[in-house]
Amino acid sequence: MKSLLTFSAVLCFAFGARPLQAAVYEVGPNQALSRIGEVPWASLQAGDLVRIHWRSTPYREKWVINAVGTAMAPIVVQGVPGPQGQLPVIDAEDAETVPGVNFWNERRGLIKIGGSNTPSNPIPQHIIVEHLDLRSARPPFQFTNDGGGTETYSNNAASLYVEIGQHITFRNNIIHNSGNGIFVGANGGETQDILIQNNHIYDNGIVGRIFEHNTYTAAIGIIYEGNRFGALRDGAGGNNLKDRSAGLVVRYNWIEDGNRQLDLVDAEDSAVLVNHPSYSTTHVYGNVLIESDGQGNSQILHYGGDSGTTADYRKGDLYFYNNTVISTRSGNTTLMGLSTNDETAHMFNNVYYGTSNGGTLALVGGAGTLEFEHNWLKSGWNDCHCSPTGAVINLGNNVVGTVPGFNDFNNQDFSLAASNELQDGGMSLPVNLIPDHDLYRQYHRHQIIDNRPIQGSLDIGAFERCDELGCDLIFMDGFD
Repeated sequence: MKSLLTFSAVLCFAFGARPLQAAVYEVGPNQALSRIGEVPWASLQAGDLVRIHWRSTPYREKWVINAVGTAMAPIVVQGVPGPQGQLPVIDAEDAETVPGVNFWNERRGLIKIGGSNTPSNPIPQHIIVEHLDLRSARPPFQFTNDGGGTETYSNNAASLYVEIGQHITFRNNIIHNSGNGIFVGANGGETQDILIQNNHIYDNGIVGRIFEHNTYTAAIGIIYEGNRFGALRDGAGGNNLKDRSAGLVVRYNWIEDGNRQLDLVDAEDSAVLVNHPSYSTTHVYGNVLIESDGQGNSQILHYGGDSGTTADYRKGDLYFYNNTVISTRSGNTTLMGLSTNDETAHMFNNVYYGTSNGGTLALVGGAGTLEFEHNWLKSGWNDCHCSPTGAVINLGNNVVGTVPGFNDFNNQDFSLAASNELQDGGMSLPVNLIPDHDLYRQYHRHQIIDNRPIQGSLDIGAFERCDELGCDLIFMDGFD
């Protein structure tokens, strides 16, 4: 039997122990404050909670958060849904910068984290932004800046823009119709510990350009989990999830379309990230990755670098496991492109299926080392649509078939039907992945994560068949 924690219960759990001196600011219809700008953004303290209530018209205000919370008393900006669960809309179009703050790069974002004269904290910390509908930070839309002038957003503006920050969480938001949905800058390695969780991110990017993406991030320590990524704006050529971080984890997400679903490249402007011990190890597991016909680049995943400075490329190891990868392209699809022969991918327990004939499916783009085992692959698949310059090493125990045993492919239900070859076909995880990257969870459509009820050996793909045990539904507010 499934159980779901209610929104109210989660709030009580999360904020029941707030410091006595912390303030709660209620914004919206019939609340103490009618405008977001009435919140004292320049003087927020640890434990303060800003609750923005839904109303039938958007809030057209923009602001900076540059305050310092703690792990036990974060600063939280939280939307309060409407009667049908509608999230409060914060619209960048014609927005006004709130009074009492002064910050640079206003053209870059709707809500900005860090980088301001007023308030003047050097590094904001322990900030949560959740349950908001954030949109329209892109040209040709304009806004009123903190000096009262009118400006147009830059192409690379974002709904959520982190210039600098540590222990920052974005969760349960809708993020769309901006240049970048989320942009996180490394700031010389000062931006650290970012959690992007259970958001719906889609319809971002700039038409006719390839430089803006649904998310574009660089930090030391970043986790994407439980998010639903959709296609970019029609005519936008960016990627779905583009990242230049050290210590990247992408787990339990639904990532559909984009030029590439995952573009995991070098920290082109940060020697601190390149030299960080976590830079050369990347984990991608438990995701659903979908490539629709006509969606830009035929590669699902790109790993290594794109700056041309190969000394800064990620190199090291990509662990790619228990993902379900679907292509409905009529032409060729390549699962992953490794940038150089210094990149190594460890691929196991994945489903890789295409609706076209198996000969249209390839594992790699040519370079790098791929070691693969215990995957489900469509009959007729290729190592490469090329002559590889790297090494493709088949370690065995792969299952080859025509159609994997999904419950309802036409309705994108990629959970497992009873008694099929995906069940118990996976290998145990290598000991170096446990416990930090064990398979505790699995994605639940949409923006929810279930417990993964492992019975016997691991199943192949992003989903474990539940059988009698069931999958307990949990509201995600962070887990280890």
